[in-house]
Amino acid sequence: MTTAAPVAVIGTGRMGAAMVGRLLAAGHPVTVYNRTASRAEGLGAPVARTAAEAVRGASVVIVSLADDDAVRAAYRGEDGLIAGLSAGTVVCDTSTIAPATVREMAAEVAARGASLVDTPVSGSVALVQSGQLTVLAGGDAAALEQARPALSSFAARIVHLGGQGAGATMKLVVNSVVHGLNQAVAEALVLAEKAGVDRAAAYDVFTSSAVAAPFVQYKRQSYVEPETAPVAFALDLVAKDLRLIAELADSVGARMPQLAANRAAVAEAIEHGLGGKDMSALAQLLRS
Repeated sequence: MTTAAPVAVIGTGRMGAAMVGRLLAAGHPVTVYNRTASRAEGLGAPVARTAAEAVRGASVVIVSLADDDAVRAAYRGEDGLIAGLSAGTVVCDTSTIAPATVREMAAEVAARGASLVDTPVSGSVALVQSGQLTVLAGGDAAALEQARPALSSFAARIVHLGGQGAGATMKLVVNSVVHGLNQAVAEALVLAEKAGVDRAAAYDVFTSSAVAAPFVQYKRQSYVEPETAPVAFALDLVAKDLRLIAELADSVGARMPQLAANRAAVAEAIEHGLGGKDMSALAQLLRS
């Protein structure tokens, strides 16, 4: 019987914590680190004092952090994960960050004899918990194969898209659709309400119509019962995504007029104090 590889998880927010649960269920020894240690407790895995401590002895490191600054901070310094890496370790970064940041960190990881593959994911916390995520991977194919058993504990599909940064690029491409769809759903739902159609009934039509994408299905509670639904993706993070998408578009000369409209709407929502609210709070803005 093959022993499952030891894994370190850096960042135990909603997605990272759910990944820990799946890794443990698959038999992987897991060590976790989170900047706020209390958020890493109670997951059933030992909590390291530093990122460097967490990754020592790990065959695979899975990183799940909010943005580029958080990634750089977790990787660098005497307590950073790079300092604890062993030769041959594979770092899988699932964070939504700029492709340039992936390549920047990959060079520093390679200097330790380890490998970094960008492995952002498409899907929700519920899809992590059911093992149905899609991993969008960029980097060395052999390194990805080493990490595949760990990634497969929470992902049903792993797509290798090319060299370092290809996964991060595709994540931004996918999220450009997600955020456009979110804006469209918010506008359409409020239009239905203002025209006299019951909110829940209108949303039920969305989920059984031509627009019934998985995103529309799993955002039902957020849109229909916003007072009780948990925050799954805060508008502050949406704004970060949209900025990264705009920077990528500018760098390759892609025209994205809908992106500009989406950025303006999200900026307005944040100005109205909705930055910490779920992305579905765009409907709240449009109702007011």
